[in-house]
Amino acid sequence: MQLSIKKILFVFMMHMVIAFGQVERPKASPYTIESTYEKLKKNYPFITPISSKKFENINTFEDIIYQEKHQLKADIFQPKTQQKPSVAIVLVHGGGWISGSKENQKPMAQTLASAGFVTMAINYRLSDAAKYPAPLEDMDDAVNYLRKNRKKHKLDQSKIVILGASAGAQLATLYGVKSKKIAAIINIDGIVSFIYPEAEEGTYASYFFGYTKQDNFELWKEASPLEYVTSKTPPTLFINSSQPRFRAGRDDMMKKLSDYHILNEAYEIKNSPHSFWLMNPWFDETKDYIIDFLTKRFNK
Repeated sequence: MQLSIKKILFVFMMHMVIAFGQVERPKASPYTIESTYEKLKKNYPFITPISSKKFENINTFEDIIYQEKHQLKADIFQPKTQQKPSVAIVLVHGGGWISGSKENQKPMAQTLASAGFVTMAINYRLSDAAKYPAPLEDMDDAVNYLRKNRKKHKLDQSKIVILGASAGAQLATLYGVKSKKIAAIINIDGIVSFIYPEAEEGTYASYFFGYTKQDNFELWKEASPLEYVTSKTPPTLFINSSQPRFRAGRDDMMKKLSDYHILNEAYEIKNSPHSFWLMNPWFDETKDYIIDFLTKRFNK
C-alpha cells in the first residue's frame, strides 16, 4: 500500500511540473574554444583553434565588474592611440544560453581592439542562474557601463555596437532591435525567430524560457528579434555557417530592413560548421567581414 502511495505522489508531482511549465535541464557540455576544436577536428582536420594574444597596441582591463548585484565580469580592450572617441563593441558569447563565457569572445575582442575599436567581452547570467529575459538586462548594464565610463575608455556613446555569436547572437540581436542605445548589430550564426520551423530549437531554448514552445508560444515569439524590426532598427550584419537552421528568420529580417532602406549585409562561410568563428581559417574571414561592415557603417 505504501509503495502505491509513493507511485501516486510521483505521478502527481510530475503532472505538477508539466502544469507549471518547468523544463528539465538539458545535458549540456562545457562550451569552450578547446571543446569546440575537439568536436570539429575530425571532420575539419585543417582547422586550428584561436587563442588570446598579446597586442602591443591595446590596453587591457580584465575582469572588471560591470554589474555589482550579480558580480558580472567583462574584459575591455582599448586602442592605445586614439585621435578621437572610438566605436565601441559589446561582444556576447554563445553556448545555448546555458554555457560558455567571455573567454570565447576574448580573441575577437582583442583583434578588433587592435584594429581601432573599444571592445567589451561580457559574461552574463546563464539559464541555470536566471531565465529569459535576464541576459538582456545584463547586456543593458554592460552598455550602460560603457556609456558611464566613456571618457576613461575614450569611446563615442552614440556608436556602440552589439555583437553576438550563436545564442549570444540571438540575444544581441534582440537587444539591438529593442534598445535605443545601439548603433549597429552583428549577428554571427544566431537565429532571429524562434517560431520558424527551421529554427529547430528544443531543449536548450525551453530551459532558457522555462517553457516549451507548445506551453508558451507567445513567450518564444516575444524573444524573436524579427518581431521588432522597424524604421529605427540599427544597420545589421549577418555572418552565417553552412548550417541552414541558424538562418531562421534572417532573410525576412533582411527584407524588412531593406524595405526601410537600412544597411544590412549577409555572408555565408562556405562549408563551415556552427562555431566557425572560434577556429581558423574562418576566424580571420569573420573578422574581415566585421571590420568592413563597421567601416561602411561609421565611415571610419
